[in-house]
Amino acid sequence: MPKLPHIDPNGARLRRRFLVPLFDTSAGRWYLTTLAPKIDATVTTRTKGWLSSVPGGSLLLMTHTGAKSGLPRTTPLLYFSRGDDVVVMASNYGRASHPAWLANVRANPGVTLTFRGRTGHYRARVAQGAERAQLWATAKAYVRNYASYEEATPNREIQIVVCEYSGDTE
Repeated sequence: MPKLPHIDPNGARLRRRFLVPLFDTSAGRWYLTTLAPKIDATVTTRTKGWLSSVPGGSLLLMTHTGAKSGLPRTTPLLYFSRGDDVVVMASNYGRASHPAWLANVRANPGVTLTFRGRTGHYRARVAQGAERAQLWATAKAYVRNYASYEEATPNREIQIVVCEYSGDTE
């Protein structure tokens, strides 16, 4: 299997023009935080990333190992590409705490990413300093909702996770 498809954060103008403003409303935020995770946990997982709660979105499946349990966990996440790297945001929809998957990835950085049937092994790391600042600016330009999440979480810095390709699955 090849690496995941390249997702240009400057592309998808139609999605950014219509869907992002819709999801930045109170009804849209309710949908994203309440219904979308339930839809993606079943539909996106069963279709290996082909279908998701966000039409036209670049929603991948990250399979990671639980930091305490050691069990595999799968989390749907929006991504974009930077060269061969896959970039995901630990926004947790602007909630006060980091998402649980972030602790898992910090403890066990080997992850498997699946998008539209393509699967590969990656090594995840949290971006720091200037790299984080540049990726966060790109993320906010890609999905305007991230700026709203940042405003909603003044007491925590939303983490950016860079996944570097380490090989294909068998």
